[in-house]
Amino acid sequence: MFTTEDIVKLRKRTNAGMMDCKKALTECDGDLDKATEWLREKGKSAAAKKADRIAAEGLVYSYIHMGGKIGVLVEVNCETDFVARSEQFQELCKNIALHIAAANPKYVTVAEVPAADVEHEKEILKAQALNEGKKPEIVEKMVEGRIKKFYQDVVLYEQSYVKDPEKTITELINDAVLTIGEKITIRRFVRYEMGEGLEKRQDNFAEEVMSQTK
Repeated sequence: MFTTEDIVKLRKRTNAGMMDCKKALTECDGDLDKATEWLREKGKSAAAKKADRIAAEGLVYSYIHMGGKIGVLVEVNCETDFVARSEQFQELCKNIALHIAAANPKYVTVAEVPAADVEHEKEILKAQALNEGKKPEIVEKMVEGRIKKFYQDVVLYEQSYVKDPEKTITELINDAVLTIGEKITIRRFVRYEMGEGLEKRQDNFAEEVMSQTK
């Protein structure tokens, strides 16, 4: 059993609609954690069904870190101008831009990572595993596991969302698809960091950006 308060809690946690939250809790016997995962799976399904639809509307959203230390431009696409002008979509774009400022991804998707870079990283990981004394027959499996961590470091969709590390950016987008009801994609972004490439004092920009949102 569950209460109206449980539905409200689930809605705050996932931003899903009230009826979807009620159905999720019904399907999961009132378990909030299981209901959260149920909604995320539903979001994946909704995103998959909309994958072939055209998302040519949206926003180019700009975020400037306080003090002008970091600037981000990100293009987030949806299906209609009506959704692009909605508060929910604009908030999503803002959160994605803030994440890019803090997490500094290099690519949007895994497919964008140059094959040469992946092979180079695999060679490094293989050498590390062998130096650790791992048997050659299990090194390849270890490398495949560790290359996922490499993708999580450099690929936007694979990164843990800075405002909620329990979900990835992919899950953030899937949740938005479930809530908004349209195909949503991140097409491209550019991130500028003041003095990038110059010798300078190292700052923890991820912590600094996040401190500005509290």
